Amino acid sequence: MTNTAYPHLLAPLDLGFTTLKNRVIMGSMHTGLEDRFYHYGKLAAFYRERAAGGVGLIVTGGISPNRQGWLLPLGGTMNWIGDVLNHRRVTRAVHAEGGKILMQILHAGRYGYQPFVVSASAVKSPISPFTPRALTERGIAATIRAYARCARLAKLAGYDGVEVMGSEGYLLNQFLCARVNRRLDRWGGPIENRMRLALEVVRGIRQAVGPDFILMYRHSVLDLVEGGNTWEEVVAVARALEAAGVTILNTGYGWHEARVPTIVTSVPRAAFASVAGRLRREVNIPVVASNRINMPMQAEEVLARGDADMVSMARPFLADAAFVAKAAAGRVDEINTCIGCNQACLDHTFSNRRASCLVNPRACHETELNYTKTDKPRKIAVVGAGPAGLSAATVAAGRGHAVTLFDAANEVGGQFNIAMQVPGKEEFRETVRYFARQLETTGVRVELNRRVTRAELLAACFDDVIVATGVRMRMPAIPGIDHPKVLSYLQVLRDKAPVGRRVAIIGAGGIGFDTGEFLLHDPSHPLPQPIAAWAGEWGVDLEATVEGGLVKPVPARPYRQLYLLQRKSTRPGAGLGKTSGWVHRAALARGGVQMLAGVRYDRIDDAGLHITVGGEQRLLAVDNVVICAGQESLDELTAGEASSATAFHKIGGAALAAELDAKRAIREGAALAARL
Repeated sequence: MTNTAYPHLLAPLDLGFTTLKNRVIMGSMHTGLEDRFYHYGKLAAFYRERAAGGVGLIVTGGISPNRQGWLLPLGGTMNWIGDVLNHRRVTRAVHAEGGKILMQILHAGRYGYQPFVVSASAVKSPISPFTPRALTERGIAATIRAYARCARLAKLAGYDGVEVMGSEGYLLNQFLCARVNRRLDRWGGPIENRMRLALEVVRGIRQAVGPDFILMYRHSVLDLVEGGNTWEEVVAVARALEAAGVTILNTGYGWHEARVPTIVTSVPRAAFASVAGRLRREVNIPVVASNRINMPMQAEEVLARGDADMVSMARPFLADAAFVAKAAAGRVDEINTCIGCNQACLDHTFSNRRASCLVNPRACHETELNYTKTDKPRKIAVVGAGPAGLSAATVAAGRGHAVTLFDAANEVGGQFNIAMQVPGKEEFRETVRYFARQLETTGVRVELNRRVTRAELLAACFDDVIVATGVRMRMPAIPGIDHPKVLSYLQVLRDKAPVGRRVAIIGAGGIGFDTGEFLLHDPSHPLPQPIAAWAGEWGVDLEATVEGGLVKPVPARPYRQLYLLQRKSTRPGAGLGKTSGWVHRAALARGGVQMLAGVRYDRIDDAGLHITVGGEQRLLAVDNVVICAGQESLDELTAGEASSATAFHKIGGAALAAELDAKRAIREGAALAARL
């Protein structure tokens, strides 16, 4: 592949015994398909599409070397010859498309959700209910043998190499850091002892597989936890790993228990690339940059300035299997960009569900959700150009149907146009850009500024009408709700209505939190947030001058005084995403937002918002009250007598007006269009 726009990204990398066709790694992601042998056909199809899309090197989700290393009970394991047959389905699929693939060996250590967990010391993890046993000398020796056996079997299964997971707080990282390693023997104490297990694992693997086998090690460069390693220790480990036989050094940032976000959408693009660059100058093997690199431009910049030899992008390949091929062909505007939302990938993984992708519901469902060409084209109307309607329209048109898309607004995007106004959610703009381009490439006829009626749709003799009209916001029955100081979240986010400095937000769901983050932000500060400003707010030392890379956060001064209120007695924000909700709660807490649950709204008047909490009446003397209190479906088009000629279908918010759910909306649109 050659493209003058990305000469570094698309250049081959000679490893001596093998050559990678470009500098792009599809990083490891646990999909949930690795854990059951009967899912390996689906897993093979998933990786086959990514290999066909041109990625230079694929890394599988984590596979345990033994039972103690399981993430989950009966998790994916490679420790006997019978496991090889399933994995050969994966390697053969990738090799058939000209790709290369590594199997990641992951020992969860104290992060395992199963009773056999072990670690360097008996220090319980905050993210697992099980307290680990400290490995004995005999247990350590068995663990080293298990890694070597796992790698030898991976080679037999046809893998081009293995990646050893040594970051994110898993077992080898637990031995490396004094945070968990409290041992007094030769495996604990100074860094020379704490790194011993990682080095013995690498030496054992290299001896088992020989020299002509890729051995990549994911090294924790910034632990982002108290008790993490210093930069000098990070470098010492990296040099020792190189001497022990590592081919490529990947970089990892933050333990899973760290209170610093590393991959959510609010993290600036390529935020950690400079740290990889510092490490690259300390070793003589290829170094990989990772985390929040989601478009070819950023990847090219990282490589061009010498911060890495390769770039690892994991979730971008959930969003678009053809990422590399599109970049090489000069079709970057057609890339379906990962927006870092976590909603269908990590949230699913940590809930023991199969992973997928909010913007690409085919991810990990390649054998089930297929957009095959139709041999019976239909005339289809899609009403509503939000996420659900855009998904339905582009998939249907791509399959060969004649599709007309209607929307009363003057632009496509629907609720995504509102979401992208929120600080840290600027990436949502990329999804609107992608769908707008898809409308062009698939030939959808688009009629904006058009509020079409049911009568018009029936008169036009459409075979199918897909109603994706979304929702209208619900105004709660509060005395004084029509007071001039009351605003809706749409007036605030979309219309940019003037808002005072003291504000009460009614509704503590996702929209309430988004509105809160918008109102806290000083409009004079640039968006998206520069890397240095983000690092300062979260206390990240990108120069790695302190232990673990953690310093005292310096949060931005909140622009407004906010109250976030809800009727329910549960914790505000309890329904937010499993792996990203804590970030939003922390952002509002850092901004001094007072969050109140179990609130009764008494009235709104010139004095402000009168409430009762815990039986006590209070007055919030606010300038404005912003309503974020739920939605109702907009489904008038389906009201009326059934038509024998035209079928009406509801998707997204028009079908179910729960908390706004773009994941469900896009999936429903694609699934319906695939069936028609």
